[in-house]
Amino acid sequence: MNASYALTFPSFQGGLPRYLAEINKFPMLEADQEYMLAKRYHETGDIEAAHKLTTSHLRLAAKVAISFRHYGLALSDLISEANIGLMQAIKKFDPDKGFRLATYAIWWIKAAVSEFILKSWSLVKIGTVATQKRLFYNLHKIKSKLGLYGDSGISDETADYISKTLKVSRKDVFEMEQRLAGDSSLNAPVSTDSGTNFQEMLADDEETIEERLGDSQDLALKKRLLADALKTLSEREQSILQKRYLSEHPQTLEDLGAEFHISRERVRQIETKAFEKVKKAMQASAQKLALV
Repeated sequence: MNASYALTFPSFQGGLPRYLAEINKFPMLEADQEYMLAKRYHETGDIEAAHKLTTSHLRLAAKVAISFRHYGLALSDLISEANIGLMQAIKKFDPDKGFRLATYAIWWIKAAVSEFILKSWSLVKIGTVATQKRLFYNLHKIKSKLGLYGDSGISDETADYISKTLKVSRKDVFEMEQRLAGDSSLNAPVSTDSGTNFQEMLADDEETIEERLGDSQDLALKKRLLADALKTLSEREQSILQKRYLSEHPQTLEDLGAEFHISRERVRQIETKAFEKVKKAMQASAQKLALV
């Protein structure tokens, strides 16, 4: 890690509950405070400014890490990796781009945690890399769609469905499920004589003004990426996507087929291809944004 981050932060020596309580003590920054601190660090490398930016966003890093709690690794390790992603974001953050730090940092935090989980799992060689990634990103999502939450197991019939859907073996499904089952619940009490659980140690779930602003800016960023991605399409592809999904009164495949003098199936093919182009363009732009 960069030497400029050789600062003191709350540790896990007193346990996870104490850590969560400690990070809640750091004040949130107003937009103008954040801007001035970021400018100071960006221009002079001021360590104190970096420290204030980091500690004010430790709760964000913890929340993102907790969203990965179903992947079978210690929550303290996930939070540590999330903090590394946060510090990397602060090092790269340019306040003059017009977005708040939280909106920018969340990309780096998620990337750091995801990379850590995949590297950790590769050490135990759960199937091939491709199989591992498919299960990693989709198993919990599919379980949720099937109404299987938390540590609830899967039946042979469900395993068959998942293996066919993700094109992996039943053995891989069960092995990954066993890994995911190692997660401890956030609803578990902090101690045997305490009524407080880990989730309650985090900040209030009600959105703050800053969080609402961050959500608004994140939406604005996604809209900008979509607008740029649409520019990569041909005029006909743009028109089809606009009229199918971005219009107040979406048109049917039959309507568009008649308008462009092509078959319904041909409209569907153009639509599918255009979607793929937009998706790839948005992913490329998002990755570029995270690296600048």
